[in-house]
Amino acid sequence: MHLLSVFSLRNRALIALVTIVVAVFGAIALTSLKQELIPSVQFPQVAIVSAYPGATPEVVSNDVSTKIEQGIQAVPDLKSTTATSSTGQSVVSAEFAYGSNLASAEDKIQTVVNALSLPDSVQTQIVTGSFDDLPVIQLAVSAKGDQEQLVDRLNATAIPDLEKLDGVREADVFGNPGRRVVITPDETTLAERGLSQTAIKDALDDNGTLIPGGTITQDGKTLSVQSGARIASLSDIEALPLTGGSSATTIGDVAKVAIKESPRTSISRVDGEQALTIAITKTQEANTVDVSTTVRDALPGIEKKITGNPDFTVVFDQAPYIQQSIDSLAEEGLLGLGFAVIVILLFLLSVRSTIVTAISIPTSVLLAAIGMRAADYTLNIITLAGLTIAIGRVVDDSIVVIENIKRHLQPGVDRRQAVLDGVREVAGAVTASTLTTVVVFLPVAFVAELVGELFRPFALTVTMALVASLLVALTIVPVLAYWFLRPPKVHKHAGAPSTGATATVPESAADATAGTVPPGPSATDGALTSAADLHDAAAPDRLRRGYQPVLRWVLRTPWTVLILAIVVLGGTAAALPFVKTNYLGDSGQNTFTVTQDLAPGSSLDVQSDAARKVERQLRAVDGVETVQTTIGTSGQSIQAAFGGGATASIQYAVTTDADADQATIQSDTRKRLDGIDGAGDVTVSSAGGGFGGSSDIEVDVTAPTQAQLRTAADQVLREMRKVDDTTGATSNLSSAEPYLAVRVDRVKAAALGLSETQVGGIVAAAVSPQDTGTVEIDDASLDVYIADPNPPTTSAALRGLSLPTATGPVPLSRVATIEEAEGPTSVTTSDAVRTATITVTPDATNLGAAVQSVTSAVDALDLPRGASATIGGVASSQSSAFSQLLLAALIAILIVYVVMVATFRSLHQPLVLLVSVPFAATGAILLQIASGIPIGVASLIGVLMLVGIVVTNAIVLIDLVNQYRRRGLRVREALIEGATRRLRPILMTALATIFALLPMAIGLTGRSGFISQPLALVVIGGLVSSTLLTLVVLPALYFVVERWLERRADRRAERAGVGASSGSSGSSGSSATQEAATAPPSATPGGAD
Repeated sequence: MHLLSVFSLRNRALIALVTIVVAVFGAIALTSLKQELIPSVQFPQVAIVSAYPGATPEVVSNDVSTKIEQGIQAVPDLKSTTATSSTGQSVVSAEFAYGSNLASAEDKIQTVVNALSLPDSVQTQIVTGSFDDLPVIQLAVSAKGDQEQLVDRLNATAIPDLEKLDGVREADVFGNPGRRVVITPDETTLAERGLSQTAIKDALDDNGTLIPGGTITQDGKTLSVQSGARIASLSDIEALPLTGGSSATTIGDVAKVAIKESPRTSISRVDGEQALTIAITKTQEANTVDVSTTVRDALPGIEKKITGNPDFTVVFDQAPYIQQSIDSLAEEGLLGLGFAVIVILLFLLSVRSTIVTAISIPTSVLLAAIGMRAADYTLNIITLAGLTIAIGRVVDDSIVVIENIKRHLQPGVDRRQAVLDGVREVAGAVTASTLTTVVVFLPVAFVAELVGELFRPFALTVTMALVASLLVALTIVPVLAYWFLRPPKVHKHAGAPSTGATATVPESAADATAGTVPPGPSATDGALTSAADLHDAAAPDRLRRGYQPVLRWVLRTPWTVLILAIVVLGGTAAALPFVKTNYLGDSGQNTFTVTQDLAPGSSLDVQSDAARKVERQLRAVDGVETVQTTIGTSGQSIQAAFGGGATASIQYAVTTDADADQATIQSDTRKRLDGIDGAGDVTVSSAGGGFGGSSDIEVDVTAPTQAQLRTAADQVLREMRKVDDTTGATSNLSSAEPYLAVRVDRVKAAALGLSETQVGGIVAAAVSPQDTGTVEIDDASLDVYIADPNPPTTSAALRGLSLPTATGPVPLSRVATIEEAEGPTSVTTSDAVRTATITVTPDATNLGAAVQSVTSAVDALDLPRGASATIGGVASSQSSAFSQLLLAALIAILIVYVVMVATFRSLHQPLVLLVSVPFAATGAILLQIASGIPIGVASLIGVLMLVGIVVTNAIVLIDLVNQYRRRGLRVREALIEGATRRLRPILMTALATIFALLPMAIGLTGRSGFISQPLALVVIGGLVSSTLLTLVVLPALYFVVERWLERRADRRAERAGVGASSGSSGSSGSSATQEAATAPPSATPGGAD
């Protein structure tokens, strides 16, 4: 790799020009990157959301969910299915592997669903989702007057204007029940004319359809033939003729036709006032921050165009948090850069050297930005964390190169040759150390599920920055060193002998010799008879003088050092139980959600009254800015698909002051809500448990029958409420939903000429209007319903419902019993097998302890025969992520070992170097315990980085030791000289990285990301312990192994009678034969073990 520096020094002007070009294009690329919260991830799920109005969970499960779930089992690449049936709604979720072709899967599922025989009133929608499908910004719109008219005005003006804005994909209005055409027949008039409601339905089915009739060619023209005309108004419906009656009759003669508001299934309020919600999503290529800014800028103009003076309020906006996160990370990165430069300056004590070294940081980052732009990455909290973390590492190669060049820049030595010698000596080491840091990210490509999708851009971003830093260190840095660095001045008393412990020659003699040697052969090529022959064998500096006694003690008592090292590792293992763990952590957004669960079957009015109590308490919390309330179903299909939907559940989206302490606000909220009486179960959850995912532990219970399932679920729920490290548990089978059960006496019905199905159809037609299709009126598609003129509204009225029979009308109570019964609030199946889910809320401080407690409790359960319980939810996600990342770390160690074998051409020396890895865990674990921050996925990514980082110092140290041994020094002398000379760059690189990450680790800006802070803490802790222990333990282990090999080589040489005895450990013969004998196989070219 040093040939790159040779090329650079020969083409210095070209390198300068390329550097300028990189700076320009890098700046353009960096500023043009889209700003997002996180990388866009396509959920590998397809949800089939079906509406079945008025149906109980059991009916929905039998008639809809089961059919769909069984029908899609043959879809290719399907992993699992889960179906949840609640009152009036079915959600079937089909899970595929990440990376699957969801478009193809969606088409196949649509084909299957179309072929199913579902009830006529069922409306099905297939939903797929990614983070791009979530609203970028949500607006609440309120105004005095009729809400239906407000919706019309919004759809006519605001929605088109919003969708015209750059980057806006769609703007939808939610919170309005909508309208429909209702036909209310007059039963008496129908009977007088010999007709029934079926005649009205037939008239609607047989009219208003356009039928193609082929083509006719005449007079040189080809004309298409089309029969029929669309129904375009209420008068068109009223004019439809009915067939089969005693006289000519139209729908208008026997029924009233009107457009009415659809039954309200939800209520939307903002700060206690009824409001509509406009959800705005962006196009895939748009910038979230830009879209938010554009929408906010356009709102004043849109408000003025709408009559009625509506009030627009932003209740949710991703942009501020994204902007704050990016600004905070950028600020911490710049602070880290400043700290790293100060560290370099303090070590090098040269402004010129510091500037040359520091140039590698922005250059590497800009090169990485060009790579990100080419890879179509966005600037988000994960990729920006990668760039910020890389700031501490990209300077390492340049530090090693510039420090070594300075050592070779001696008075009288040709400057170009000194630069080349300095680069040549470390080129292999910096290349190997960079490769070891880069290759550890290769296993991330095989990490599956959400963690792999999120952190793959992080890995590639860091990789691009590190590869760029290597290129900068071997091309730009040598050129800048040639231009700006100068050899030290020769002082008057430079000839004083060294006071170092090693044997040296007067520096003046060395300088004189150097001055008489013409430029040509490298200073690193000559054979050494002792350390005194080294070109920089001058008096050691303070660092070397302080380290030499320690190193000599280590080499005198290596076994003592190794035993102490084992004790340290044992202490690290003993500290593991004190480590807290989580999954992805809290995102820290200035939003959180509150869920209020009421008794199943609670009416919308009861839910609204109960919600008022919670709204008042939420608005009274300091720091709360906006409270958006959604009662019932919101109408957003993606929320139904991925967010569930309990029938008596109220959702509150709370927006807080972005500058306030979010944890304090949530704590105050919990205290206030705990004091509310008669408001059901109220729970508070932060923004996400990591990117919107649930932070709850789920226990899935299965059993052969419904009765056994309920028994097992109740048993599990009782035990889960006693588990330590949790704050509560609920079950989706713990409460029952009331309903009116109509049980038909089949014998009595048959005696009257009725079947059970006919009785059920009459009841359904009386209670719920029957959907008979759609019509388009005034460019709006409206559903058409036939309603009973006098629908029963009480159980007594239902009992008195008149049934037509051959002998005359009879009440429903003659052929059926009507009584209130209870059924499950929802029916859940997994792969077509009924399941119950017990949801356990863990203590927010330690997910790992909660998972362990829940797992132990589940294992100790004695469930009924045939029943089983398994752990799922966030516990399953955490377990899967941790196991995959730990496996990735082991694979990374193996890859690093392969790289080092290629570097050192030895099998045993890389094993010696890998001793740094376990000592990295010591500092990482202790710092996590001391800080109280749990170890999560981000921390394990930091561990993965550490595998590559901690061996770099060992590579740099041992590479020079091996060079000295190849040139004739014995193991002990080579270790002393090599380790002391590498002390400065090792400390510089470690401290530069530590101080570069320090602002992130301590959260200097107060907004450290939940990704960057734990990652920085792990890297800092690991670097501190591994660097200190590497400077002590690694020489001891290397000395033990290599000294044994050296002595074995000496004995072989003596037995062969070749060369002289090795003599003292401080000197050796200079013959080629003796050099070959003393150089261990591992240190000679091609001498692989």
